[in-house]
Amino acid sequence: MIFVGKNTSLSASAPRTAVFIAFAACQILLAACSGAGANANAQITQVQTAQPTAHAIEQASLSSYTVKRGDTTLLLARRFLSQSSLMTVAELDAAIRDANGLKKGAALKPGSAMTIPTLEKQPIVEKPRSAQKDADIRAVYLTGTMAGSVNGMNIVRRWREVGGNAVVFDIKDSDGSLSIPFSHRLAPKNRPSITNLPKYVRFLHSQHMHAIARIALFRDENIAQKHSELAVRSRSNPQEAWRENGKLVWTDSSNPEVQAYNIELAKFVAGSGADEIQFDYVRFPAEGNQKDAKFAFEAKQAAVPEKTDVAAGGSAKVAAHSQATERADVIANFLDKAYSELHPMGVLVSLDVFGIMAWQRQVDLSHTGQDIVKMAKHCDVLSPMIYPSHFFGMDGYAMPGDAPEHFISTSMARFEKITAGSGVVIRPWLQAFAWKTKIYSPQYIETQVLASKQQGGLGFLLWNARNDYAKPFAAMPTMVAAKDRYFGKRSMTSPATPVVAADAAAANPAPSQAIVLPESSAPSEAKPEPKAKAVASAPATVPQKSHH
Repeated sequence: MIFVGKNTSLSASAPRTAVFIAFAACQILLAACSGAGANANAQITQVQTAQPTAHAIEQASLSSYTVKRGDTTLLLARRFLSQSSLMTVAELDAAIRDANGLKKGAALKPGSAMTIPTLEKQPIVEKPRSAQKDADIRAVYLTGTMAGSVNGMNIVRRWREVGGNAVVFDIKDSDGSLSIPFSHRLAPKNRPSITNLPKYVRFLHSQHMHAIARIALFRDENIAQKHSELAVRSRSNPQEAWRENGKLVWTDSSNPEVQAYNIELAKFVAGSGADEIQFDYVRFPAEGNQKDAKFAFEAKQAAVPEKTDVAAGGSAKVAAHSQATERADVIANFLDKAYSELHPMGVLVSLDVFGIMAWQRQVDLSHTGQDIVKMAKHCDVLSPMIYPSHFFGMDGYAMPGDAPEHFISTSMARFEKITAGSGVVIRPWLQAFAWKTKIYSPQYIETQVLASKQQGGLGFLLWNARNDYAKPFAAMPTMVAAKDRYFGKRSMTSPATPVVAADAAAANPAPSQAIVLPESSAPSEAKPEPKAKAVASAPATVPQKSHH
């Protein structure tokens, strides 16, 4: 037990202060006695006449907290939670009352000294727990708000009980908000929901959870709106930032300052004990007026002079635009740098990508920059978002959400094919919500998990924006009972389940299958949903907002 605060009521703390000062004096005296005789006498004399050091006085003053007007035990619990070994305000509030013999709701007398129990030496140090990239990860997603709440911690405990072993939690969401304290000029000033990241990661580790920290990269409303010089620029109006379908939400993915901020944040998280850094929105904007969008890397292209092709006889000129850095190269170069700085810190690096990128359509590549072959070289895990309900108009299905086996199998087979030989693990995001499907159930979860494994997927991540995991909780006992069927690597003696798909349609998808959709049908923004709150989960029928 540690006590904090300045002391103005000596009756409660004077004995402790005297004991501490006497102890400090004895420690110095004992050290002095180990010297030579003549020097020892001088040192002993010095100890007898020396005043307490500033450090000793500071430590002695940490014996109690002096109550101020308006203080309550609840307010004190909130103030000191980040320094406590306890995880919730309610727990610390109860501990403070117990340590001071107070009843719930008891008034505190200004000027009196109070004990604050369970405080720990800061900073807490938590290290990543090394995991192989081909570990069989079974995770649910938590928003930052939910992760730092009592309900969120209960979800973690329940997930462990039913057989889960990992949690994805928000560090930075696509609005730019941070769930943790982080000092940086581009960081927002919002109140963090996870006040002590190493302590939270330690909690996850205590629950035997692989801690996956999600960072939404380049879609960052905070930076786009408050540091508009770092946003995508408009060609038609150079003084203005470019907007995606009227929304000012995108930073310039190629801007060095934006990239540096995200890498610095990721390294801070890795240094706080997270086991895996997961990058989301690893791309350029896919919608809006693409011809009007101007990026920093294009200015560098324009500065490249024309050069003579000597091998062709010296007469052929290669235009500067022929040397243009494609968006895919910008993304790949960023990932190369990020991976080279993060991996030595002992963390895995995973990337969230559009499920449609398995088709590698040129229109999608040119807009997003998500070249799966290039990206696979700079990460440990790829996590395609293959929610069946989001495959609008694909393969002739009017309700793709009602065909989970088909779309999971088809997508995973394609991802396995285009990443063959890269060594990257494919660990997909699966649908854990009822949007655009009438058959969402525990069996819906089981079908997706099985279909993914049969096509080479290893592990899975479950997405529900409201963090309602009633159906996965119900599905897990069935899958755990038949773990060899649902979990782990696909047996090499068991061939992959044939994919029922129209090859011609898959190779030449209709225009509506592209990522670049009309605003009214955009898969992730058509029916936006509020972030999960630290309250009871909403019904599963509420439309979901997916991530990118």
